[in-house]
Amino acid sequence: MSTSQPSKRQKTSKDTPYELLYWPGTPGRGEHVRLALEAAGASYTDTAHQEGGMKTVLSHISPENLGSGTNPPPLAPPILKHGSLLISQTSNILLYLGPRLGLVPPAEEDEDAIYKINELVLTALDGLSNEAHDTHHPIANVLYYEEQKPEARRKAENYIKVRLPKFLGYFERVLKGEASGGGEWLYGGKMSTADLVLWQCLDGVRYAFPRAMGRLEKEGEYGRVFGLYERVKGVQRIKAYLESGRRQKYALGIYRHYPELDED
Repeated sequence: MSTSQPSKRQKTSKDTPYELLYWPGTPGRGEHVRLALEAAGASYTDTAHQEGGMKTVLSHISPENLGSGTNPPPLAPPILKHGSLLISQTSNILLYLGPRLGLVPPAEEDEDAIYKINELVLTALDGLSNEAHDTHHPIANVLYYEEQKPEARRKAENYIKVRLPKFLGYFERVLKGEASGGGEWLYGGKMSTADLVLWQCLDGVRYAFPRAMGRLEKEGEYGRVFGLYERVKGVQRIKAYLESGRRQKYALGIYRHYPELDED
């Protein structure tokens, strides 16, 4: 058995442009990475807007790709390439980008901030992305929605009544807490990757369940959460991005609008 150690990667300069590898045609999980890059005004390329982008993504996730001396092969996008570094998984990419883009407090100011913010990122992705996806594919991803409509209806009903209020209530509580640093942002009184992830999740759920989310917003119980949503949307660079052609429309991805799954 080989005992050789992986090659040591050369550290990438902070001035090196980022490369985002994600599917074209839908925001998807890559959108969380895009929002961070856009909010920071970072220089990056995106396979979603490149000719041959799909082929590039497929080459990285091919069973024939064994990776390199410093990078194991990724399973699925989003994938971030920065110099010789290649990493995947949304929250993992944001762990890397956050401090470099100024979207996480520097360690010398708050050495634990990166873990607290990642905790919030993972919670938002769990309840407002992964569970939202499962409302239209509750049995198996390989089956068409039309093959699991009765189960999807039951799943969506439970999500709207039980799970969605649970997660909105949690983030409302976070914004009420002292660690938020004033109640405008989730942690430390400054916009972070957690706020951007929560924004994208809320936007996706609003698209999927407009009647349910409209009612919840009107009732006022989660005013801080919906206030954060509007606050992020008003950030100059985010506003410019949302109005640009780079922002892709929702389609058959994580968030899908099936009127029959929304509340009556």
